[in-house]
Amino acid sequence: MPQPVVLVVEDDPAQREVLAYNIRAEGYLVETAENGDEALLMVQEHAPDVVVLDWMLPNVSGIEICRQIKAKSETRDIPVIMLSARSEETDRVRGLETGADDYVVKPYSVAELLARIRTQLRRSRPSAVGHRLEFEDVVMDVEEHRVFRSDVALKLGPTEFRLLATFMERPGRVWSREQLLDRVWGRDIYVDTRTVDVHVGRLRKALCANGGRDPVRTVRGAGYALG
Repeated sequence: MPQPVVLVVEDDPAQREVLAYNIRAEGYLVETAENGDEALLMVQEHAPDVVVLDWMLPNVSGIEICRQIKAKSETRDIPVIMLSARSEETDRVRGLETGADDYVVKPYSVAELLARIRTQLRRSRPSAVGHRLEFEDVVMDVEEHRVFRSDVALKLGPTEFRLLATFMERPGRVWSREQLLDRVWGRDIYVDTRTVDVHVGRLRKALCANGGRDPVRTVRGAGYALG
């Protein structure tokens, strides 16, 4: 499966590099942003699996960035871990009420932060941690790399498997072709967006090989969704 992507939003270069280094060492891909505007653009375009967000940023605060992420339907499910030197209970409550999924007080243990990232990934990217996924009569066993529909095993190629895992992690979410390219093929590989259509077609054929309705929905002008 493609590696989970963690976006680190931190204006201090040294702290940003330390965080990025340790998160990469865990086997995750890391994107970085040094201000709020850059962070919002990256969240919108690349849909990271987890955002690690510093409260104190220049111009736009982390609180406002978190609020904007959670205000949009296409990004509200992305977990946000807020980092802050503010340790008062009122600050922690404010961060969580804004929509942050977790709140970590500085100075913090890197090991603890990594554990919290893993916890959020279990929710946002269950296939990355080997969980079983289910949608209606479709069941995916990620560890054994097997898919069943109505208890009948399906034959999927590796790309179709990753594509289905992406859909099953967030049923109902509309994925653009560009987002699917990032998620399924990876950002370092150039593939034409029409390739997505070809593999979605193959996935549909495999899912419906033994009958049943096509669960993959085409959203005109936007992309694809499951259900």
